[in-house]
Amino acid sequence: MYKILKAEKLADKIYLMDVHAPRVAAHCEPGQFIIVKLDEKGERIPLTICDYDREAGTVTIVFQIVGASTEKFAQLQAGDSFRDFTGPLGCPSELVEEDMESLKKKKILFVAGGVGAAPVYPQVKWLHEHGIDADVIVGSKTKDMLILEKEMEAVAGNLYVTTDDGSYGRSGMVTAVIEELVNDMGNHYDVCIAIGPMIMMKFVCLLTKKLELPTVVSMNPIMVDGTGMCGACRLQVGDAIKFACVDGPEFDGYLVDFDQAMKRSQMYKTLEGRAMLKLQEGDTHHGGCGNCGGDN
Repeated sequence: MYKILKAEKLADKIYLMDVHAPRVAAHCEPGQFIIVKLDEKGERIPLTICDYDREAGTVTIVFQIVGASTEKFAQLQAGDSFRDFTGPLGCPSELVEEDMESLKKKKILFVAGGVGAAPVYPQVKWLHEHGIDADVIVGSKTKDMLILEKEMEAVAGNLYVTTDDGSYGRSGMVTAVIEELVNDMGNHYDVCIAIGPMIMMKFVCLLTKKLELPTVVSMNPIMVDGTGMCGACRLQVGDAIKFACVDGPEFDGYLVDFDQAMKRSQMYKTLEGRAMLKLQEGDTHHGGCGNCGGDN
């Protein structure tokens, strides 16, 4: 059992929890995720790691209520426990693997949309701890939906907040802020890392491609079982078939077929849709087939 040490509501239907999971905390890196089960019969829910404390043995998760399982998660309080808390899973952020001296010379821009602020935060924090300050754009629908602003402000070089309705910070989409920083302010960035809803990441990539700004995206929004076996997070990345949970979750944003991914996500929600996807995709429907690399 994995004890919940802290349970906090961040915004409407968005919750943060600190969970005592020493083995996960000892090995996880920014960009990775865990799989949580409430009880023996509970659904497996993949959640990105928002933060971790190796000394305290804790891992911080942030989740949004989207179904019955996350609704049950939201009812938990400090002192309650999860049955399973498995990880770390997925590949760490490429930043963690880079040569530190080369990384310190780069100018990095992060773009977080909605709950995407949660997986962006540990990467920005990790960079800050290594003496690298990155610029961060955080977008939300309204001020009330904004999360982790103070935490992000403490580790970002510059933080730019924008809301769709103009209720806080700048008014408009995150893409407008990217254009402002690059075209109006003349900022140069070596890489952009965008995490959020797929439609946001799609339009960020369309813009950054015009700006010739290499962009990495995290496809964690489409993960379901976290092992590659369910076929939910099958992706077309360039000429290759990839699975977000075992090959990612981060990919070259220019190569991701967002339209296909969004269409698949809608189809996957129904039993008929899942059956059709399995029929159409054959042996490459899941990552354990041995033909696509997802089982490596």
